[in-house]
Amino acid sequence: MAEIRIENLHKAFGDFVAVRDSAFTIRDGEFFVMLGPSGCGKTTTLRMIAGLEMPSAGKIFLDGEDVTFNRGSERDIAFVFQLFALYPHMNVRKNISFPLRIQRLPRREIRERTEEVAKLLRIDHLLNRPVGGLSSGDRQRVALGRAIVRRAKAFLMDEPLGALDAEFRELMCEELRLLHNRIGATTVYVTHDQIEAMSMADRICVMDQGEVLQVGPPMEVYERPATRFVAGFIGSPAMNFLRAKGGLEAGASGVEVNGGRIAVPRLQEALDHADAVLGVRPEHIRIAGDGPLRGRVFGVEYMGTRQLVTVDTDAGRLKIRAPNTVRVDYGETVGLDFETERLVVFHPESDRAVMSELYAGAGAGGGHA
Repeated sequence: MAEIRIENLHKAFGDFVAVRDSAFTIRDGEFFVMLGPSGCGKTTTLRMIAGLEMPSAGKIFLDGEDVTFNRGSERDIAFVFQLFALYPHMNVRKNISFPLRIQRLPRREIRERTEEVAKLLRIDHLLNRPVGGLSSGDRQRVALGRAIVRRAKAFLMDEPLGALDAEFRELMCEELRLLHNRIGATTVYVTHDQIEAMSMADRICVMDQGEVLQVGPPMEVYERPATRFVAGFIGSPAMNFLRAKGGLEAGASGVEVNGGRIAVPRLQEALDHADAVLGVRPEHIRIAGDGPLRGRVFGVEYMGTRQLVTVDTDAGRLKIRAPNTVRVDYGETVGLDFETERLVVFHPESDRAVMSELYAGAGAGGGHA
C-alpha cells in the first residue's frame, strides 16, 4: 500500500475551475473520505488521482513517485465506480478474476486469489452465478472483489453505495470499514453523505466550490469546524447560527446575542468592524430558566431517549437536542444556556472560525496535517 500526496492540484475546464490548488496527504493504510456537495470537485480530484483526468497544474505523488502525468494503467490503483460497471456477459468468477486474466497470471493463482477474495466478501457461493440476477448489495461486492483481487497500492471509490437503498447502505458501510481493516489498504472514498463519512473515515477532507476547507479526523471536523460551511454541512440537525454583536477585541471571552451575554472560548482575532456569527450544535444547548437567551417553543419531536426541540428566539430559530426527561410544551417560553467550551465564533465575511486555544491550526491549512 502507499501514501498519496497532493501538491497544489488545480483543474479547470475552460473558465470553470473544478479544483482549486488542493494540497493534502493521504497516509499509507488510511481510510480517507472526500466529502462535499455535488459539484464541489471531489470526484474530479479522485479521477486525477486515478489518472482518468489530467490536472491543469500541481503534482500527484504515489508511494513517493511523481505520477502526475502517468496513465491510469501505470499507477497501480484500483477504482470502484458508483454504478458497479460489471461485465453482464460474465459470471461472478470471471468478473472478479478479469484483472488477473488481463495480467496473464497462472490459472492456479487466478483461481486461488479469486476464491480468497470471494470468501472474504462472503460471495463464494455465488461464483458461478451470472451477475444480472444478483441483488444490488451482491453486485457491489462483486465490484469490490474485482478491485481488491488486484492487490493494488491504493483503492479509489466514487460513491460506491449511492445506488443502494438505505438499509443496504448502512450494512455496506460497516462491511467496507471491516474490509479495510482486514486488508490494510490505502482507501480514498468519495461521498456527499456525511453519515457515511463520519462512520467510516480515519480522516475527512471537506470540499466546497473546488476548495479544500478542512482535513481532519471525524470528531475534530465535527467539534472544531474550520469554516461556517463545514459546521453547517456536517451534523444532523446542522449547527445553529446566531448573529452576535461585533466590536470584539482579540482575546474576548464573550459575545452579545440579542442583549444577552454568552461566554465563548477566547477569540484569536479582533472583530471590530462587523458582527460575528455564533455557532452552536443542538446538543450543546440546555433548556434552563435562567439562560442568557429566551425563546418560544415552536415544536417538539420525540426520538426515543432524546427529543429535538425547536425554539424561536429574536436571534433566530434554534434546534436543541435534549433528554426526553425535559418537559416543554408548544408555545411555552423557555430560557437557553450554552456549553461555553463547545461554542464557535465565525468571522462574518470570511466564514472562518476565529477561536484561539480550541481552533489554532484547525483551519483549511489542516489539509497539510
